[in-house]
Amino acid sequence: MGDPHHLEDGPKTMITVLIADDQELARLGHSLVVGSASDMTVVAEASSGEDAIATCEERQPDVVLMDVRMPGIGGIAATREITATHPATKVVILTSFDLDQYAFGALEAGASAFLLKTVTPERLIDAIRTVHQGDAVVEPRITRKLIDHALAEQARPLQEPRSALDVLSPREYDVFLAIATGMTNAEISARLFLSPATVKSHINKVFGKLGLRDRVHAVILAHRLGITTGL
Repeated sequence: MGDPHHLEDGPKTMITVLIADDQELARLGHSLVVGSASDMTVVAEASSGEDAIATCEERQPDVVLMDVRMPGIGGIAATREITATHPATKVVILTSFDLDQYAFGALEAGASAFLLKTVTPERLIDAIRTVHQGDAVVEPRITRKLIDHALAEQARPLQEPRSALDVLSPREYDVFLAIATGMTNAEISARLFLSPATVKSHINKVFGKLGLRDRVHAVILAHRLGITTGL
């Protein structure tokens, strides 16, 4: 392992995590998972939405693991408040059921990830790293229902003509279509023969040109424009 006092490369930057869940056993489990990663640490725990907001104000964590259903205002309202007042803090929503209507509300509340509580430890750790880097994560089993719910809520005449995508370059359009099919950055990289850094650059440009907050909204836009049929 080397000399622990050898600091030639400088101290490692740790991802700080707040765990918000009203069940003590759940908090313990998540804490053990996060603590097993060498690049992240649990800085605090919260047992309610109000507690999560107050703790974020005090500790300024990088990522919050947020349970949807908690006493008081709950996880969604807490997420909305935290993302509004602390934009640098990313929120990972954890839900027990893929049909949980409360989880759908977190989409507009500013959450960066939606995961089932049955997620594997490896997947949870990857999600924390991903959102910390500025990307979004959606559990595959939830993705379709999130889209269907959002489309139902937005059931009105189409406002965005397909020409709205004309601002994209051909390669950016390819990336947009890949996102619309639910592909991860790694999958896009392999499919389009692009480096991970180039993929991320294209995604940022796509989001900026189309005014999208994250990849979930990109999927919703693609479906509203009817360009994913048959993909």
